[in-house]
Amino acid sequence: MKRALISDIHANLEALRVVLDDIRDQGVSEIVCLGDIVGYGPNPCECLDEIMQRCQGRCILGNHDQAALFDPDGFNPVALRAVYWTREQLDKGHGGRARIDARWEFLGELPRMQVQDDDLTFVHGSPREPTNEYVFPEDIYNHRKMDTLFGLIPKYCFQGHTHIPGVFTSQMEFITPEDCGYKYQLRDEKTMINVGSVGQPRDNDPRCCYVILDGDYVIFRRLEYPIDVVREKIYAVDSLDNMLGDRLQAGR
Repeated sequence: MKRALISDIHANLEALRVVLDDIRDQGVSEIVCLGDIVGYGPNPCECLDEIMQRCQGRCILGNHDQAALFDPDGFNPVALRAVYWTREQLDKGHGGRARIDARWEFLGELPRMQVQDDDLTFVHGSPREPTNEYVFPEDIYNHRKMDTLFGLIPKYCFQGHTHIPGVFTSQMEFITPEDCGYKYQLRDEKTMINVGSVGQPRDNDPRCCYVILDGDYVIFRRLEYPIDVVREKIYAVDSLDNMLGDRLQAGR
């Protein structure tokens, strides 16, 4: 069974639709969303509608999803303004009262911890702090942190949050998608895989990123989408800082 693993959509509808179309074309039977459907981007309601329709309950709460529900903690001023604007959009979104209530209900029922499926662990942030902890490529030099994280998973862990795709091995390596030719074969050892970001990549590659899990192969998919369309939407909203549009073009 092929699974698509997507994360960090950040209300980028154009990117999400490109990814969902590619997932369909790749013959994938299941989509798992690792969180941050909303936040930063201009189309939170539409992105929620797409995920509600396509993921069929296989979705985890991200820190920006959580911030839309509760008082955000530790957000910088740019992110904070985006959170409050996102809440306003969700409160007055199109589709009538029933649709508005359904979106809030969907967000409120997302799992806030990890989801386990045999030897597969799914989180937004890390196995230790599933919603908020970052695991960056340079953390391979922090052996205490990485040993702790690997000790918390049965075998394979899929995560997002940093928007930087790649593979963390228990040998303290970080393997980028380019390093492995966008296809990595899982071995009989604990491994953590960051699936990258659909809507706001930060690895200096502006293309959408997601992962297909096909047997023991992890396949990184990179796709172009109309960045200028999203950027202009962001520029048109006073509460969304122009930087949020500019960074899409730079991929960082």
